[in-house]
Amino acid sequence: MNKAAEVRARTRALVRRVRSAVQRDSGMVTSEYAVGIIAAVAFAAVLYKVLTSGQVSAELQDIVKRALGVRM
Repeated sequence: MNKAAEVRARTRALVRRVRSAVQRDSGMVTSEYAVGIIAAVAFAAVLYKVLTSGQVSAELQDIVKRALGVRM
């Protein structure tokens, strides 16, 4: 078997394996979506609380002030 034929055979085998894996995993069910959304909302709430806390807010404002005060 020449190299081109060997590459084509390996590529076909890989494509078959990928198609098989994709067909088995058809996606999340509704309950998994709900859990994912709840986790994302919880993470966003925690992130919001951290970013709006006094110390973090002051640090972010200081960074922005220094960035805007730089001369070019």
